[in-house]
Amino acid sequence: MQETHLRLGRQTVKLGLVKVVRELFPRDNLKTTYSILEGVFCNLTDSALSAREVDLIGVKLKEWVDKKSPIELIKKSEGYYHYKLDDSIIKTVYPAHSNASMVDPFTIVPYSYGFIVDFGDIGRGASRPLIPPDMLSQAFEKDRRWLKNINIELVSDVNKYILAGKSMKLLSIAEALHEKEISDIADLVLNQRRALRVLLVSGPSSSGKTSFAQRISTQLEVNGFKPVPLSLDDYFLDREKTPLNEKGEVDLECIGAIDLELLNEHIISLIEGRKVETPIFDFVTGKRKPETKPIQIGPSDILVIEGIHALNPELITGINRNLLYKVYVSALGGLNIDLINRIPTTEIRLIRRMVRDDLFRGAAPEETLKRWTNVRASEYANIFLYQEEADVMFNSSTIYELNALRLFAEESLQKIKKDGPYSETKERLLNLLSFFEPIDTSKIPYNSILREFIGNSIYF
Repeated sequence: MQETHLRLGRQTVKLGLVKVVRELFPRDNLKTTYSILEGVFCNLTDSALSAREVDLIGVKLKEWVDKKSPIELIKKSEGYYHYKLDDSIIKTVYPAHSNASMVDPFTIVPYSYGFIVDFGDIGRGASRPLIPPDMLSQAFEKDRRWLKNINIELVSDVNKYILAGKSMKLLSIAEALHEKEISDIADLVLNQRRALRVLLVSGPSSSGKTSFAQRISTQLEVNGFKPVPLSLDDYFLDREKTPLNEKGEVDLECIGAIDLELLNEHIISLIEGRKVETPIFDFVTGKRKPETKPIQIGPSDILVIEGIHALNPELITGINRNLLYKVYVSALGGLNIDLINRIPTTEIRLIRRMVRDDLFRGAAPEETLKRWTNVRASEYANIFLYQEEADVMFNSSTIYELNALRLFAEESLQKIKKDGPYSETKERLLNLLSFFEPIDTSKIPYNSILREFIGNSIYF
């Protein structure tokens, strides 16, 4: 699969969209606000759009495509591709095609106060109507409201703080937001104390879910709970019993790799107050160790389970849903480079993972990039399908994180060969990072989720 922002046909749609909106609404500015499934939510900065106006945008955009209008690349400078469409000059961070006829198939769908440019969600089928993930959208909107409250919208706003010597204020605001959000989630759990027995935490790669699980456990203790962790990794089947993927390789990413029968038996026993002997999986031998770990939860305890399958209804069956509280964690971003150039959330997570793997896991940047396609495919199959199962979503991004990651990431990217298969990815990520003013990372709190990727976290 190829990311939305890397598909030339989809970037071409964006160029046409900017042109059409400028012509229809010359006094307004278009903003590409956030990705949503396989599309992008867009809106006007100063006014809401009616369904009739959205339909008109769709009609005019398709007329532009049908005319096979030429797109001229004037130059590439200062991190942007400069395109000319008739009399319009449009700057984009990612490249597009040279003709409107080369767009990817799309539909324009009215949604909330704007619209979604939908390219067809994976696994949904092109002929089926878009069903927007409302909870995910609400998480994005919550972040937008917070950014508006502190008068930050673009990367340049963050850079101004840093250049003005106000980095500590920026760090304090961002980390305070995370602490408040995590505390609020712990309070939601407290409000259902009599019913809840299991907290489930899931999210895609490099979302910070491990640090989140530790921080929410601390807040739960403040609220009088005793969190008891249960690792899904220990419930892997022995390697010879693990299903194979379509390439004939052992598939540790699929839910069938977990001993669901034993897991459910143990969770039910724990909820009922009985002690269980949980397995311990040895990743070196690919088998369970002979020894086990005893676990029991009391009336004031709560079981905390973190893993990629934690939101999948197939993971825990035969248990009343009211006993479970599900949290979806992801780096949802929030900032734009400018109004029409958003920061793709997948780029944030890729940079996080590359830095962490290079610093602490002995994996060279090229190895991380090689694995990324399979990682993303697994996320679509095992995580994104179930994100709306969550009771609450947590945005693990911080407004300063690419500023903090820049120097680490640039050092890692310089290890990639200039003439190798990932040279274009190297240049793309270096270009993205160039928009961010570096920040001193020594002042980042040691319980920050970002510490999971740059080191010195109190949890690892």
